[in-house]
Amino acid sequence: MGSRCPLVGMEVPIVGSDSVKWIDVSVPDSSSMGLISNVDVHDSSTICAPLDDDFASFAAIGDPSTYLIWRIHKSLPNALELLELNADKEFPRVSLRINFPDGLSPHAFVCKNEVVYNSKSHPYLLYALTVYGMAYLLRLKNISAYKSCGVLPLEDIVREFDIRSYGPITSAAGMPSGCLVVGRNDGSVGCFQLGTFEPGSPGFLQELRDDSGMNRLWGFIARGRIVEPVQDLTVSKVHGIQLLFVLHSDGTLRVWDLSSHSKVFSQNVNVPTLADPGAALLRLWVGEADHDSGMVPLAILCGHTSDISSETVYLYSLHCSLGDRIILLLDSSAQTIPLVEGGCIDVKLTSDKIWILKDNAFSPSLFHTNINGEVEETRYYALHDEFVADQLFQQLFPSDENSSDDLLWMTQSIFSSTKDHVLRVLSSIFLRRLLHPGVYHNVALRATFLDYNRHWTDSDFQSLTADGLKKEILSLIEDEGINENLMSINCAWKNLCAHYFSNWRKSNLPCGLFVDSTSGSVGVIRKSSVSVFRCLEDVEQLLDGSCDPASFGLSDNKHEYEVLVDLLRCVIDISQQLGKTASALFYESLVSRSVLPSEEIVPRILKILETGCSSTVATLNISEFGTQLAWEKKLADHKTLRKFSIDMLLSLHALREKASTWNRVLNVVENYLKFLVPQKIIQNLDADPLLNMNASSLVQATSQIAKAMFESALDILLFLSYLVNNGGQIHLFPGDISKIQLELIPIVQEIISEWLIIHFFATTPSESAAIEDFSSQLSLLHIDSNAGKRSWNEKLGKCDFPLAFIFLSNTQSSFGDQYLHSRYLPNMHDIIILVRNFGSWIIWGRTGDSTTFLSHSTELALILLRHGQYDAVETLLGMVEAYLQKEKTLETIQDTDGRWCILHHLLGCCLLAQAQRGLHGMLKERKVSEAVQCFFRASSVNEGAQALQSLPPEAGLPHLGFNGNFSGSVWKLHYYQWAMQIFEQYNISEGACQFALAALEQVEETLSTKHEQDGKDPFDETTTTIKGRLWANVFKFTLDLNHFYDAYCAIISNPDEESKYICLRRFINVLYECSAMKILCGGQLPFIGLIDKVEQELAWKAERSDILAKPNVYKLLYAFEMHRHNWRKAATYIYQYSTRLRTEAALRDYQSSSLDLQERLNGLSAAINALHLAHPAYAWIDPLPERPVHEEHYPSKKAKQTEEEEQVDTVFQPLKSQCIDIEKIENEYVLTSAEYLLTLAQVKWKFGGVHDKLPDLVDYLVESDYFDMAFTVVLRFFKGSNLKRELERVFCAMSLKCCPNKIESSWAGDDRQKHALLLTSSKDEVVVHGSPDRGSIPQSNGNGQWATLELYLEKYKGFHARLPLIVAETLLRTDPQIELPLWLVNMFKDGLSERTWRMTGQESNPTLLFQLYVDYGRYTEATNLLLEYIESYASVRPVDVINRKKPFAVWFPYTAIQRLWCQLEELIRLGHMTDQCQKLKRLLHGALVNHLGLVKVDSEDASAAV
Repeated sequence: MGSRCPLVGMEVPIVGSDSVKWIDVSVPDSSSMGLISNVDVHDSSTICAPLDDDFASFAAIGDPSTYLIWRIHKSLPNALELLELNADKEFPRVSLRINFPDGLSPHAFVCKNEVVYNSKSHPYLLYALTVYGMAYLLRLKNISAYKSCGVLPLEDIVREFDIRSYGPITSAAGMPSGCLVVGRNDGSVGCFQLGTFEPGSPGFLQELRDDSGMNRLWGFIARGRIVEPVQDLTVSKVHGIQLLFVLHSDGTLRVWDLSSHSKVFSQNVNVPTLADPGAALLRLWVGEADHDSGMVPLAILCGHTSDISSETVYLYSLHCSLGDRIILLLDSSAQTIPLVEGGCIDVKLTSDKIWILKDNAFSPSLFHTNINGEVEETRYYALHDEFVADQLFQQLFPSDENSSDDLLWMTQSIFSSTKDHVLRVLSSIFLRRLLHPGVYHNVALRATFLDYNRHWTDSDFQSLTADGLKKEILSLIEDEGINENLMSINCAWKNLCAHYFSNWRKSNLPCGLFVDSTSGSVGVIRKSSVSVFRCLEDVEQLLDGSCDPASFGLSDNKHEYEVLVDLLRCVIDISQQLGKTASALFYESLVSRSVLPSEEIVPRILKILETGCSSTVATLNISEFGTQLAWEKKLADHKTLRKFSIDMLLSLHALREKASTWNRVLNVVENYLKFLVPQKIIQNLDADPLLNMNASSLVQATSQIAKAMFESALDILLFLSYLVNNGGQIHLFPGDISKIQLELIPIVQEIISEWLIIHFFATTPSESAAIEDFSSQLSLLHIDSNAGKRSWNEKLGKCDFPLAFIFLSNTQSSFGDQYLHSRYLPNMHDIIILVRNFGSWIIWGRTGDSTTFLSHSTELALILLRHGQYDAVETLLGMVEAYLQKEKTLETIQDTDGRWCILHHLLGCCLLAQAQRGLHGMLKERKVSEAVQCFFRASSVNEGAQALQSLPPEAGLPHLGFNGNFSGSVWKLHYYQWAMQIFEQYNISEGACQFALAALEQVEETLSTKHEQDGKDPFDETTTTIKGRLWANVFKFTLDLNHFYDAYCAIISNPDEESKYICLRRFINVLYECSAMKILCGGQLPFIGLIDKVEQELAWKAERSDILAKPNVYKLLYAFEMHRHNWRKAATYIYQYSTRLRTEAALRDYQSSSLDLQERLNGLSAAINALHLAHPAYAWIDPLPERPVHEEHYPSKKAKQTEEEEQVDTVFQPLKSQCIDIEKIENEYVLTSAEYLLTLAQVKWKFGGVHDKLPDLVDYLVESDYFDMAFTVVLRFFKGSNLKRELERVFCAMSLKCCPNKIESSWAGDDRQKHALLLTSSKDEVVVHGSPDRGSIPQSNGNGQWATLELYLEKYKGFHARLPLIVAETLLRTDPQIELPLWLVNMFKDGLSERTWRMTGQESNPTLLFQLYVDYGRYTEATNLLLEYIESYASVRPVDVINRKKPFAVWFPYTAIQRLWCQLEELIRLGHMTDQCQKLKRLLHGALVNHLGLVKVDSEDASAAV
């Protein structure tokens, strides 16, 4: 990538430097504060040149150094950002931003405060110069001491001075003593003592000029220009003397002694290119003096105003000697360093090196050259831009290929199963790389979200965890991938990465260098981040082509080194042919369970290498490019593949010829692999945990090196696999193939696994702290929590806090103590040492005695478990297990070492915790299932007990409580019980049940085993007790899972009777709560000796449960007994249900609802039906016991009795000897039905148990038109004369309903009916007639009432023959003018049958009707009735004459006839209806004369017959 070789270092971003929260502090405006008068501070004329680019610089203050970095952004020129860094502390999350009234020039300086007053509380001085000529001197506290105060306190503003009157300023510098040195465009230099003198006082301004002894102020005496304008100036301490180096635009360099204000050196540096047109001197840098040689390095930047790419740095040496005065001598030779294809950003000088940061056309770069050395000794450093571009598949240089499409094609070729699978792999790869530490950048990502119109506040965005960011990024892709096909989704990812990379580069432009000569550390200050540099590892340099053969022990064997170089060239060719995507897919297969195993990935990658992509890729190409372009691309790809195959074949043959045999090549590979293995280094065990800037550099550097090593090992694996696949073409012998497959490939796989683990820890974000309980939520509210824990929880889950920081923070862990705990930033070599130490600790542990990674993975897993990193533990142990399976050491480890047990035990704990942390559905079930498998695997290891006892308490396993050599069954029994408790603790009943059943299998064998030494049982419990406890647990767990049949099986399997009955009661309660009591009543369960107990428990629960609860236990008992054909018990329980409904309704003191009454009716009906099924001799139930008051579920207004009072009452209460038969229940059913109907009619009535209340009930029913129920009550509860009386009352009431113009009357003498409102006799009976509520009851029309009366009179006149008379009398009494219906008159006439010759008959005969007519003035009807019967008598048929002539055969109501005659005469006498009455009288007279004559004849005939 370019011509920047040899490459010796790489940029390492400091994690967290991109996520700084700024505290804004404003400097007050001098004009508004009245500090400066008579000066126009807003004059538009500029005194200092404004910013051309973002500016940054640094200062190292104190020992150990505190690094102060300040930045001024071109986009925000009036603000200065200030960061305070300490190597032994974390990168500050909060820093200071000082806002000035006007834009700043690049002449800003921060230095140590050597002004006398308050130097301890304000250790720093800040010089700032605005473009309008306002000079500020501020004293600053430690940055951490600042809060959001808004305005800088006035006492912190040491001086604010206007220097515009002194002319345009070209350069400036500040000193710790409070002196500001400025250079003007007229070549003069002035020193303003801002920190010690007041403006205008003697000594405030010192002018540095040749005649400085005159000590005159500027402008007072006119003079001509002596020197050219000052181009740049800088202050440097040389041998303890403060020297001012001033570079003038004509190339003159002047040096002034600031202590005496005298010039000590003046000479033209003779820049070769200065004479060229357009050439100009730009900057001056002065390095540190070499105390041995006395040489001071100088660097001058020269450039052309028209061409920035032609800048050149000239390096000079200034020799210094001390005597009575300092003597400086410029070396005549100068070193020229041309800056090709880019401009200079910053230069830093040390005593032996010059560091140059330049901006190329495509990417910035850093290199250094030895002072007084050759240009060929220049060494380059890779900036982070290349790393980010590589991670995101972006093109940084024109020669780069866009590999994002290659990722899709290769993924499609490898995972050709389903589109969803390919999309998951693509998304996982892009997400993992976007959030990779070093790639993830807070500012860039937020800017990318803004590009997609996603807006957040600062606090909301800062609070997003890695998981939250993943969700937001995926939502962007889902919104962009409209077509939801592979090409559109891949295009969405490409666009997102392109946007992000563009924003990353904009927000990370290099602004300056910092070089700490004390520690040797070198770094770059970017626009919104800070980085340091590290050296390359030997393998990295070898792959880059700049490694010394001695580093690999090949200095004496150049031939073997050449073989290695050619071999690596072949490896690199394979890697370049596959591109960047092969390693990404292989890495994903190792860390993600949703991808194919790595063993299947490698053969598929090789197939692509040999035959190209699959046919599905061609389809994608057609959809993207069209048929023609896709065909051309296919031909081009095929041509490239053929060229690669031929070139590779030739290269392999050449490699074999150079090495003579393949065995020697394989030996070189084997030797090379030794340098890829993580080194074993013994660690210091006494260091304290820490998280500082050195640790941040370590983590990021570790990720870079681990990535390089992982990819190098993968390239070797692909190379070796390629050799095996093409062994016939390159003459590879079977022995060589065996060596590759059995020796080299396992070694490579082990190396890959080790670096994979290291890279995984250095790049994977930690999990957020779990929020599971109220105390955890309180900690988030900063209540009852320490600041350290809050800070730790805030870091967890963030992208810039990978898992490696958890290891670094762990107690008693140190990785290179003298470097990591240093109070200085590490130099380039120190970072490499730190990485080696850290990698060694991860793989081999502190002592390096581990022979396999498994032994130390346990310690790593425990640390992660302690901090709740369950996903990381699962991935770690999964990779370890996969590695061990590849090594085929599973059987050996399982037989001889308890570490295999520990591995699965910890993995099980991890999976169990994951299942508990918010997972649901199938994912949770899978985690639980895998956890169960892991615990069972752990229990299968014979030495597992001793191994697990060595785990610390945080592993989750309590101490077993015994020591010694027990059998495997004892160990398994205890372990299964522990696992059961753990699953129960997490409310995972399914897993707990499995281990409870597994423990039951071990009980017999365990308790039959005696200890070999002391001869006692390993447990102090009997077999029955242990089994009872375990079966009870099985019951509990199956019940929690709603596996009711299995739960009941656990009950009947329990040998402990007490435990069995407790479980049975719980079983019934749960069935009741879950509405699953049908299981008990449906005959599905085998009640082996538990029938009575089940019934007892149900009855107990029924008596103590709410009678209104659903399902109702009494009904369940009824069904239970009916299923067993216990009819009487069934009737008893359902009758108890109905009785409790009635009694508790009375206790609740409110009217029963229709639903309650319907329930009572159903219960009574069920009881009646059940008793009908029983034998008639046993169709009864026992009297119900009285329920004590304290068992009632509802409060009563009546005073409750104490238990003692109840006992006394019970003693004196007579026992009820009468049983409850069907008749009694039927009677109650009738009364309840009546009450139910009245409730529907909204008539309130309660039967108090007094028989005298029944007539009232009948009245209410009749009034509500419930005639059937009224007659049912009358016929059931009244007999004899009472029955007739009640029937008369009912029909009397029914008759009144038929009278449209009825008058107030009583019901057969009942005075209560004279009033609409019938008063009640007790508070329990409230009956309303004619109330407004009655309007809601539907009334039948008049015809309907007559029909109803006819129907019921016809039906019930057989019970009482006088009922028609009662009805007729009631009607006539109510309305004397009413016309009696024909059907009623016919009931009196008895149908006028042929045998009706007289007016006698039943109790309702024509005579009574005739009398009624006479009594109520219905003379016409009476006369007509009489005439009808007289005519009937006279017109008898001949056949019946003989019967008519019998004695006593004829009788007429002569007395009533006489009354009728008298009434007619009276009316005639009074003159009322005279004509009608006379007519009736004549008719009556004629009929009677004829009748009496006929009677006389019949009488004579009868006498003669005698």
